[in-house]
Amino acid sequence: MKILVTGIAGFVGFYTAKKAVDLGYEVVGIDNLNNYYQVSLKEDRLKELGLSSNDSISDKYEKLSFRKINLSDDLKMAQLFSEEKFDIVYHLAAQAGVRYSIENPHTYMKSNAEGFLNVLEGCRHNNVKHLIYASSSSVYGVNKSVPFKTTDPVDHPVSLYAATKRANELMAHTYSHLYGIPTTGLRYFTVYGPWGRPDMAPFLFTDAVMNDKPIKVFNNGEMQRDFTYVEDIVEAQMRLIDKIPESGGETSAPNTSHAPYRIYNIGNSSPVNLMEFIETIEKHTGKTAEKVMQPMQPGDVPRTYADVEDLFELVDFRPATSLDEGIKNFVDWYKTYYKK
Repeated sequence: MKILVTGIAGFVGFYTAKKAVDLGYEVVGIDNLNNYYQVSLKEDRLKELGLSSNDSISDKYEKLSFRKINLSDDLKMAQLFSEEKFDIVYHLAAQAGVRYSIENPHTYMKSNAEGFLNVLEGCRHNNVKHLIYASSSSVYGVNKSVPFKTTDPVDHPVSLYAATKRANELMAHTYSHLYGIPTTGLRYFTVYGPWGRPDMAPFLFTDAVMNDKPIKVFNNGEMQRDFTYVEDIVEAQMRLIDKIPESGGETSAPNTSHAPYRIYNIGNSSPVNLMEFIETIEKHTGKTAEKVMQPMQPGDVPRTYADVEDLFELVDFRPATSLDEGIKNFVDWYKTYYKK
């Protein structure tokens, strides 16, 4: 089978493409290499896959290639789908970041809404067997019920980023209903690990501690996150390839449908207090963080906690990486990559 991975130079896309070629699939990756964070990190992820930052064929993996394409370019996206005839699509590209969406709203609509529409249109016109796409735990907003369940209401997002991710879920359902496209949406819960994004807490905290700079601790440390190791995420989502949704689901539940449409949480289901998280980073860096307590930031939420029972029963896999092991792996990578 041939797989498209959008956002291949991104964090999860990089791991997904590597896992897919290791399993023997033919993979085409696309990315626009935007400068939301340093492009050099994205280029180095591509180099790890034997790819260059221009259209290229991997010199490490026989069945891996890269195309530099912007998701919002409808003509190039249509051409890509028409030429390649993908069987499976992993749509992992998006303009990420909750706080950045407050400052740059138009960027999110172009990438996350228009870009996703082009992916759906490509699937529609080229008989894609299964579209698996990244949603986000941010769709739950300030949900008071824990753990977060895919049957919970998600009608009150508190950031534009969250609103675009919820819009993706609704758009997917529309195409599943109208055109019978099997779609599976995955609500990610705070993914971390080596090669992680520089705008995420694991990277920000580690970088600050290693460079003797203070860290900002939002909501005065009274926050919990369902930190999930990247390889656990990728293992679970790769097992979904042949778990293709069928028509005839429960019509009254928001996570399923009469159409071939499903929504799952994908997380560790074990929230960690922010202060414990910082202590784990201190342990593996061997340094003490200077903490600057800050109020809650606009668009942020105090806690995330995933109910993942339905997904892990489906794919027969549960996350196995402890926070201690995951943070150690990340810190080791950071020290190697930045020669610390």
